[in-house]
Amino acid sequence: MIYTKYGKTDMTLSAIGFGGMRFLEPYDSDQCHEMVQYAYSQGINYFDTAPGYCGDQSEIIFGRAFKEMLKIRDEKPFYVATKSGADNPSDLRRNLENSLERMGLDYIDVYQEWCITSMPQYEQRKANGILKELTKFKEEGLIKHVCISSHLPGDGIREVLNDYPFEGVLLGYCAMNFQYRDAGIDAAAKNQQGVVCMNPLAGGLIPEHPELFEFLKKPTDKSVVESALHFLIDDPRINVALLGFSKNKHVDQAIAAMDSYKPLPSGYKDSLRSNLKENFNSICTGCAYCKDCPQDIPIPALMGAYNQFHITKDPMNMLNTLRYHYGISKEKAIEFVDSCIACKKCEKECTQILPIVNRLQEIKKEISKLD
Repeated sequence: MIYTKYGKTDMTLSAIGFGGMRFLEPYDSDQCHEMVQYAYSQGINYFDTAPGYCGDQSEIIFGRAFKEMLKIRDEKPFYVATKSGADNPSDLRRNLENSLERMGLDYIDVYQEWCITSMPQYEQRKANGILKELTKFKEEGLIKHVCISSHLPGDGIREVLNDYPFEGVLLGYCAMNFQYRDAGIDAAAKNQQGVVCMNPLAGGLIPEHPELFEFLKKPTDKSVVESALHFLIDDPRINVALLGFSKNKHVDQAIAAMDSYKPLPSGYKDSLRSNLKENFNSICTGCAYCKDCPQDIPIPALMGAYNQFHITKDPMNMLNTLRYHYGISKEKAIEFVDSCIACKKCEKECTQILPIVNRLQEIKKEISKLD
């Protein structure tokens, strides 16, 4: 396993983290908590969860695993991250207390202000006293590090990270859409803030459609999943690629990818950018040149979600990406589409000449059918 120091903190984290959102049978707690312990035994030491994951079972599953893991924590450290999307201090404190109780912990290592999707939302939470309350939690010893989880584009993440001394950030980032949030990761590196990447496999697109991502592979790679993970861990700005596991063999595959890692060849990222355009000419590559919409429509996010539908033909994949990767509800997405004035400024800026306006309407059409 590869380990790196997380920002300015004293934590040294495994390059693969265990994300607690993908348990297949969350109510079969024995199987799930044993898998968490197995990952720990294999060198994974970063565990990320949240209230509401797997119907509130995720923190409970981790808590059962931690009960045993705490016995050897002094000799073999591990670190726990959880979150709250509360918009007022009293709810924030209640959420933290509930998380501590579920997981049987005295403190949380990484507590994240959860799911920041817009600057007005961030400013409102700040005005409500959320950041001051997080600082109190740290002073009380209830949390060790104040961090943020965000679905903002790169420049928005940069603005937030420069506004408050967060010690780290959780964001969506992978070999397919890295250009969309690069500015945020640059800011974190400059500020010496830790970086954890969720959705490192493009929300499952990479393993589910390996033939489409064959260009990611280097001659020595056994799979495109391995290639996608190597892309992330090769980046010195990034600490952890967060993966959701459902079986022990998935843990083994991730560990094997770490063991086979070698520094990427010179020019690999430039080649990747070129290949993204060549192989995905009809798929948005996340360059975000279209971001300055006069109606403030988050075009890159909507096009990123549309990629899921374009490849899988399943509108639910698109809706789930909107909700969980970009933090945009079905209703909000439809509202964005309805605000489009078809000025086509976005299409003029698009380096791939994509039919963005038509795709916006298609998004509305497809997700309107879903519950």
